Amino acid sequence: MAFWNKDIEMMPRAELEKLQLGLIKKQVRTMYDTSKFIHDRMKAAGISPADVTDLKTFRKIPFMKKTDFRENYPDNLFLRPYSEFKRVHVSSGTTGSPTVVAYTEKDLNDWSESLARGMVSFGMTKGDLVQNSHGYGLFTGGLGVHQAVEKVGAAVLPTSTGNTERQVRLMKDLPVTTLVGTPSYLFHIADACDKMGVDMRNDTKVRLAIAGGEPWSESMRVKLQDKTGMRVHNCYGASELYGPSFLECVEQVGAHVWADMCYLEILDEEGEPCADGERGEMVFTMLQKEAFPLMRYKIGDVSAIDWEECECGRTHPRLMRVSGRTDDMKVVRGINVFPSQIESVIGEIPFLSTFYHITLENANYMDDMLVEVELNELALADDMVELGKMTKYVEQRLKGVLNIKADVKLVLPGSLKRFEGKAQHVTDNRVYE
Repeated sequence: MAFWNKDIEMMPRAELEKLQLGLIKKQVRTMYDTSKFIHDRMKAAGISPADVTDLKTFRKIPFMKKTDFRENYPDNLFLRPYSEFKRVHVSSGTTGSPTVVAYTEKDLNDWSESLARGMVSFGMTKGDLVQNSHGYGLFTGGLGVHQAVEKVGAAVLPTSTGNTERQVRLMKDLPVTTLVGTPSYLFHIADACDKMGVDMRNDTKVRLAIAGGEPWSESMRVKLQDKTGMRVHNCYGASELYGPSFLECVEQVGAHVWADMCYLEILDEEGEPCADGERGEMVFTMLQKEAFPLMRYKIGDVSAIDWEECECGRTHPRLMRVSGRTDDMKVVRGINVFPSQIESVIGEIPFLSTFYHITLENANYMDDMLVEVELNELALADDMVELGKMTKYVEQRLKGVLNIKADVKLVLPGSLKRFEGKAQHVTDNRVYE
């Protein structure tokens, strides 16, 4: 088993927790002294850095939220001057003002260190050629992965997104061993291979993939691996953290969250810590970021962590697959609905592809939900009776999970819009007067 930094990656939990507390104390003092935002928040809560002697007291510090970034746009939360920055990224801004994130040289080194550990943990080596299909530019994915691959010593093919047929040709013509992209775009590449008569197993050398940038389910991973022969590893990250940050190891049972870089809390609805393995809202404190650190940031994702030592030998906590978001939850007829729930059901049904879209309407003051899903090419049926049976089956499966009726429309392969970056799965046309 290969390691990037074995001493850190196999450090006993007790030592990791002691290291975390020391880093927390240091970061609290730094942010209290240099961030007016944090200083005022802590002062209002009656907490000083000297009070933070344990995690129980640390948890009294108020949360940071996404709205704080918007209210302090563009750079009021930065702790360093622009003269110390090496790079600035900007989020897509799909829900209000974009989030601007800055990096010092140390921040960039730590970011690539985090990803390099993960890449080595699932088998990447200096001999790999990595086709990076994440977007380059303001989005953190492309450049973040690029710098980490080079840190490992592997070679990068910086294809970015788009021009999918060319991507397939390059995979076929060059000794590409690893693909990187959003899950939806990797499926799109796989479909393009089918249309172009390229067998990924026999006509390419691709054996590994990193998928991140949008939520996806375990059943989707199984479909992608079965379709392509790649071993696909989940990546968790966000612009506010570094960008893509934490990767699954070869075991594929959760992304290792490096405890020397990040303190991750999983909290219940009352704001109390969840037990290991229990799902709750994720709260991040970045322990070594300089330009734009986060303290108790509620990112909006729902997941769980497992501190049990991994079979790969690493001792850092593993982040289980995200099961939903608190901010993309839709309330339909009084029921909380997460798109990830629908995606999970779709991924478990063999006659469906992975492409779907949800449309919400409220004609006559009643919420209606339409789920359009593409059929798998092998499951195409001219028999309308059979198509009706398949539609009813999907509707029943969705109702069993959501506890609410969704109308289902099965459509032809290739009918739904493809996205080169993050897929947009929901259109909410409801109007409230």
